[in-house]
Amino acid sequence: MLVLAIDTALDFCAAAVLDTEAGALLAQDTLTMNRGHAESLMPLIARVMAASGVGYAALDRVAVTTGPGSFTGLRVGISAARGIALAAGKPVVGLTTLSAYAAPQVLRRLEEPIMSVIDARHDHVYVQVVAGDGGMLMRPAVVPVAETFAAARFGALRMVGNAARLVAERWPQDAEPPVLVDPQPGPDIHWVAWTGAAAAPAVALARPFYLRPPDAKPKAASSAAGLHA
Repeated sequence: MLVLAIDTALDFCAAAVLDTEAGALLAQDTLTMNRGHAESLMPLIARVMAASGVGYAALDRVAVTTGPGSFTGLRVGISAARGIALAAGKPVVGLTTLSAYAAPQVLRRLEEPIMSVIDARHDHVYVQVVAGDGGMLMRPAVVPVAETFAAARFGALRMVGNAARLVAERWPQDAEPPVLVDPQPGPDIHWVAWTGAAAAPAVALARPFYLRPPDAKPKAASSAAGLHA
């Protein structure tokens, strides 16, 4: 299976082409950025596709991260993935950023649960906890950092995500300390591709997974609300 993976959920613009039969990425590229995804993504994808030697028509599917993360980045990545999949006549699958972070740990099949935590700002994080085999223990949510401590009931955890160090540093002293703290600033595009290859298109939909509304609302909507107040 040939998979084009796209990730624009956090402070990155990344793409890769995975050949599952060869068990390797044919090409990949990542740009670090906190804005400018819209201008950078399509040229980056074009470079990756050219380096892979794979034509769009030869792809078997397109995979994209759906969030939580940057509202603007998510819209850019999902729109690009849908457009490429539509033009190539291929399925598109979506996977959450939290799951992409957890994927390499789940593959290890160790006993400890895995907590994925992403900085949501204002002392809040996006959080999800899965068992070592990937089974859901704590569903995705956006919560104050202090509320993540409830996961201590699952025992020693492996913490991953760009807020992993933040949470670990504030972890209760009377709880079992985490056995791993991996504060990667973004999920590895390698794992985005592999998780996308394993996803079921009918279930893993390519639509935004925000967990909370945008901080800023359209001016028109605000004005209309004021007229009816």
